[in-house]
Amino acid sequence: MSVPSATAATAAVPASVPPGLAILVLALLLSIQPVTTDLYLPALPALTRSLGATLSAAQLTLSGLLLAFGASQMVWGPLSDRFGRRPILIAGLSIYTAASLGAALAPSMALLIVWRIAQGAAMGAVVMSARAIVRDLYTPLEGARAMSKSLTGLGIVACICAPLGGLLSQWLGWRAALFALTLYAIATLALVAWRMPETLMQRNPRALQPAMLVHHWMMILRNPTFWAFSLQTTASYGGLFTFLAASSFVFIDVLGITRTHYGAVMASACAAYFAGTFVCRGLLARHGLQRTVAIAGGLSLAGGTLMAVVAFADWHQPWALMAPFYLFMLGHGIHQPCGQSGAVGPFPRSAGVASALNGFMMMLVAFGIGGWLGVALDGTVWPLVGGIWFWSVALATISWTLVQQFGEPREHA
Repeated sequence: MSVPSATAATAAVPASVPPGLAILVLALLLSIQPVTTDLYLPALPALTRSLGATLSAAQLTLSGLLLAFGASQMVWGPLSDRFGRRPILIAGLSIYTAASLGAALAPSMALLIVWRIAQGAAMGAVVMSARAIVRDLYTPLEGARAMSKSLTGLGIVACICAPLGGLLSQWLGWRAALFALTLYAIATLALVAWRMPETLMQRNPRALQPAMLVHHWMMILRNPTFWAFSLQTTASYGGLFTFLAASSFVFIDVLGITRTHYGAVMASACAAYFAGTFVCRGLLARHGLQRTVAIAGGLSLAGGTLMAVVAFADWHQPWALMAPFYLFMLGHGIHQPCGQSGAVGPFPRSAGVASALNGFMMMLVAFGIGGWLGVALDGTVWPLVGGIWFWSVALATISWTLVQQFGEPREHA
């Protein structure tokens, strides 16, 4: 596999941000999303029983968090274009730390949902800023390579989170998994405050003016390249979120595996995603952005379709369902760095707003999936399998049509 050299992938990085530091910080910032979800997933059935809650209420701890995550980016994005990435990052990580502590101590499901929503809103500042920083530091193609390196780090963290969450909830109870989020936030906040400089070289003093906001939103929403890559990332995340929201109930309650075993299942899916980020860099070097996305679309479709074949054949075993899902996750490791970089690529001076709109689309779909699963989970594997199959077909269609037609980034003001 051919991996781009460090020089090529970091040529656009300002001297004030060492390349290694940029990738490390981006990996930690982007990883806050799987840390927030994956660490507590093994504990989700247990905390639902412990707090005497319904399945639909339990789903709100995830879907409510993600809706707040998506919606808050619409506010954080313009703020970061006006004041810079660093102050927004520090504010977001500080709020996230307090909300994580509140969630760990919540005495009821209602309060847990409130604190998770606050976590989601703060997480929006962190992830949106990370995506905007990629555009601050890199051109679109180099940004996809840098993003794939950062998401490799995310894959490592995600591989650790699921087994750690299973062990913590098994040994110390479900609250221990939520306390771990507080520690992660404190460590990331310390690194950003100590080492990470501002990356936005030219702030936009008019970014918060209503007329300017509307102008930027309309400019971005009229851009077919933005739509092509945003729909691609949204469909890819839709398949992943279906797995995240349904798998703990399907694998633990339906298929009967333990929470520790479920943590290992999650880690194996993360490993496939981790491998996908490496494959992404090799494909980008050989084939460029659009053809790389087309290849990933084939992997996604193969994974979702083979899962459906397994389910139709009544092979309702964890290994039988996971084997094809690894193909979907391999594709996901390619789709996300390419799509997130491609969506903001045309907008070097409005990267915060473009990143926010892209993130909002993904989380709006996730919220809808969470609501659907709260009703659809029926004690069978079909809500999990059918949901992933649907998104794999949508993802392949978008990758082979819209991205191929409109995926060549052209800069706008």
